[in-house]
Amino acid sequence: MTERSNTPNHAEHPRSLLIIGGGGHAKVVAEAALLAGWRISGFLDDDPAASLGATAERLGALVSIGQRELTRRHPSIIALGDLRLRRDCISRIEGEYATVIHPGAIVAPSATIGPGVFIGPGAIVHTDARIGAHCTVNSGAIVEHDVILGDNAHLAPDAALGGSVHVGSGTLIGLGARVLPGVHIGADAIVGAGAAVIRDTPDGACVVGVPATAIGVPTE
Repeated sequence: MTERSNTPNHAEHPRSLLIIGGGGHAKVVAEAALLAGWRISGFLDDDPAASLGATAERLGALVSIGQRELTRRHPSIIALGDLRLRRDCISRIEGEYATVIHPGAIVAPSATIGPGVFIGPGAIVHTDARIGAHCTVNSGAIVEHDVILGDNAHLAPDAALGGSVHVGSGTLIGLGARVLPGVHIGADAIVGAGAAVIRDTPDGACVVGVPATAIGVPTE
């Protein structure tokens, strides 16, 4: 992982960013990127009617990710809400990934931020936290000290992780969920909106409620 290495300075000629996705989450990422000093070169989405406003042109469907000249020419960020679709896109992109951090986020200098990460407005990433590649730390989410987020994990708005929490790759922490300090959550798991996780959660589990309990069996 690299520490915010793909985030541009507010230079006279900002770098050009390719956004993968054209839905609501992509709109949020695009606006944050502009505020952070990026220029939007365009976006890819399967919906011909998708729009990110006047700042970005639709350059084609998601299948265009395979066009090496496109993704090699521009740093890209995956702005899709579906974690499985994100994972598929990650496997097909060749080129540089961009990290987009909203100017309204607070990120500790000691935190490590991987490539392709989005950190939204009002989010807080504390001391020595480690955010894996392609993670989303959405609006108002809190990542306390020494937290580890695996690749492609997603923290929904207002989710909060206590100190030293470990979250596996491909896991979704739902809107307003809370995870107590030191808890380990496995890969490809789902923590429901508003849940309070007080104990370790295995790979593939789905937990909801206060305290959080499993409603699905882990997948093989």
